[in-house]
Amino acid sequence: MISGFSAHAQKKLIQKLLSNQKDTTRKASFMPLPVIGYAQETGLELGLGALYAFYTDRKDTLTRSSQLYGLTSYSTEKTYNLTLKTDVWSPQNRYHYLGELRVKRMPFNFFGIGNHTREEDQDRLIQQLFKVSIEAEKNLSPATYTGLSLSFEKHRYTALQRGGVFESPEVLQRRGGQVVWAGVSQSYDTRDNNNYPTKGVFGRLSYQYAPPLFGSSHFSGGQLKLNLRHFWSPFAKVVWGTQLVYHQIHGSRIPFYLLPQWGNDELMRGYYTGRYRDQNLLATQTEIRYRFMNRFGIAAFAGMGQVYGKDPLSLSSLKPNYGLGGRYFFDTAKGLSVRLDYGVGEKRAGEKRQSGFYISLAEAF
Repeated sequence: MISGFSAHAQKKLIQKLLSNQKDTTRKASFMPLPVIGYAQETGLELGLGALYAFYTDRKDTLTRSSQLYGLTSYSTEKTYNLTLKTDVWSPQNRYHYLGELRVKRMPFNFFGIGNHTREEDQDRLIQQLFKVSIEAEKNLSPATYTGLSLSFEKHRYTALQRGGVFESPEVLQRRGGQVVWAGVSQSYDTRDNNNYPTKGVFGRLSYQYAPPLFGSSHFSGGQLKLNLRHFWSPFAKVVWGTQLVYHQIHGSRIPFYLLPQWGNDELMRGYYTGRYRDQNLLATQTEIRYRFMNRFGIAAFAGMGQVYGKDPLSLSSLKPNYGLGGRYFFDTAKGLSVRLDYGVGEKRAGEKRQSGFYISLAEAF
């Protein structure tokens, strides 16, 4: 009997996961994602990530979906990573709340500062990070949101070797430091869906200021961020999205860890995170998404960008990336997916071509 019930339950679960029908009940959904990895420096890493999606008002079909995201992992070499994120829309989208808590101790490769760092110069560092941030936006006019933000970051770094690029004079605050940010933002959003938009425009401009709360030897200054996105459907089941990102930081004694950097599962896929960092970051990407079934889709993406400040802004210094990916939509009504992407970057002389494979929840942009 137990065997029969188990087989029946498994069959129902498989049918639910592969069903091509769209859920119109606006029920909450939960998606766990295992984290498994191995590296010589970290050892065996195991963890779990999960996304919980819900509506603050199930009856109002215009209220956007909200998400709670969590990730925790631990390795045999005593590295750990805990991340909690919230993205909540109030009924009728009158308010938008964002929050993040991150505690991390992880090794990573540091390649220096600028748009022309070399793989052979990499230093191995241990990062200890504590970060907490909150942000609230209010809908003041149609499609327009004005917000305030507050955040705190504390960084600590330990070099696993001496005499490398990490000890160059341009690398400031090598042991780490702390900073408080207070900021304002202005957004414009006409997307038809905040998770998987098929049409509309999103634009966000934010500025954050870090006052000299921790003495003259610590960073004091500001950072400006611009994020522009556009989506449209040239054909049935096809979405074409484009994005432009600009990030600039200025002030006295800018720590290396606050410099804008790229290379992750969202921007310039295919590059190692932090391979290139500097005072300014400019990047653009485009992605064509084909959702051939309600549950499954594929995507092709390409982009280019550079960091500059130490190195000048130059068209000849733009770095490319491109790649392919697959999508499984675990919540078809909200447009939430598990994303598998493989990105490819530049090939520098004497180095192998840069590339990366990503397993993530939700779209890159």
